[in-house]
Amino acid sequence: MNKFLLFICLLTGLQLQAKNIRVKNIAALQQAIDAAKPGDEIILAAGTYNASAPIVVRISGSFTQPITISGDNNSSTAITGENGFRIEAPASHIIIKGFLFTHKSDKAVLQPGTSFCRFTRNIFQTTGEGNYLSIMGSDHQVDYNTFQHKNALGKFIGVRGDGSQIAERLWIHHNYFFDFLPQKGNGAEALQFGLSGYSLSASHSLLEHNLFEQCAGENELISVKSSFVTIRYNTIRDCKAQFTLRHGNHCEVYGNYFLRTPGLRIFGDDHIISSNYFEQCKPAINIGNGGAEVADGADLRSHDRPDRVLIIFNTLVNNEENITRTVREKGIGSTCITIAYNIIQGGGEAVSIKGNDYVSPTWKGNIIFNTNGAGQLPDSAFIQQDPQLVKDQYGVFRISNNSPARGYGKNSYRQLTTDMDGQLRTGTLDAGADQYSEKPVKARLLSPADVGHLAK
Repeated sequence: MNKFLLFICLLTGLQLQAKNIRVKNIAALQQAIDAAKPGDEIILAAGTYNASAPIVVRISGSFTQPITISGDNNSSTAITGENGFRIEAPASHIIIKGFLFTHKSDKAVLQPGTSFCRFTRNIFQTTGEGNYLSIMGSDHQVDYNTFQHKNALGKFIGVRGDGSQIAERLWIHHNYFFDFLPQKGNGAEALQFGLSGYSLSASHSLLEHNLFEQCAGENELISVKSSFVTIRYNTIRDCKAQFTLRHGNHCEVYGNYFLRTPGLRIFGDDHIISSNYFEQCKPAINIGNGGAEVADGADLRSHDRPDRVLIIFNTLVNNEENITRTVREKGIGSTCITIAYNIIQGGGEAVSIKGNDYVSPTWKGNIIFNTNGAGQLPDSAFIQQDPQLVKDQYGVFRISNNSPARGYGKNSYRQLTTDMDGQLRTGTLDAGADQYSEKPVKARLLSPADVGHLAK
């Protein structure tokens, strides 16, 4: 028997051993979880169940044979009460699928030491203060969930870690974050990725294709407090809170859509902000005015001075404020900021830099049109010309075939690989977020139908 045939036989044998186990109450669910083997699927019948104790998962599936714990009939299985799923070490390769969570907040937890688990196709609407979902382990996936209707302190998702190391290699995608009412006090972000103590640890995690609408818990919407996180192809629309790179370094923010929101605020070093689309924001991009320098030993909780940040190839349309930096009392400013090959059309001044210590900036190749002046953009850093933007079927302004932005990006940036459509930027670069192409797009402005528990 050849090796391939042997592998097929072994895999078939594993599949034959896997079971579909149907249960009708929490006690039976816990019993089935404790006894589950790789490949098993445990299905809790439709209904509402009061979890008076944590539903504990310590078992492990495998890469080819995960253990699935699911609600019956498309999120019509509700877990309410004081507790929810608590995934404990050494659990791995577990899928939690198809539930409606209305239990107490802070009770859905992926603890340190867990790995390769997945929450998918669930509705999170937990009650009281605390997080809807807390992630402390690594290599987890959170996708196609709906997080909605929060009116208390805490987060929809709070990411932590173990010791001083942030959770690593997370993949958070195609989730719908909707309706977070304003709160009094700090600690009400829609998504908080880390804390100051984790900020210098590398996560190498990916947040992509998520939709945020009507979220206004506090002044920060997404708060990134770790290093090496990629945030791409998300849509942030009609939110009254700001996406902030608050602590940490080496994050990439590209291909995101910001509409009618306070945009993006930047602290820390060596970030790349590219191919993003901003419309009707105030501001679109805010460069932080540093309060201290972490690289020189300042407290990790400081507003770390932004250094060596690239703000390149973005499109800004009709923003009340475009690229800004505000005054900070005793602020130490920012250094080596590059603002290049952006398209800025309409709204306030193109660039408004306030306060001292704007050291060693690089300005080049920007296109501005119908703004309230160039602001602090040097004359050599822009042309004032109609970029000939046209609206697409989704209402997004993008360059036309005859736009002067075509081929205007004369400098090569190895950090720039894709545009806002997810298309590769090859050959001569076009200014702004869109590299002109007639090929099908791979990423676009998201609607509720594209994300969440019902998305196709």
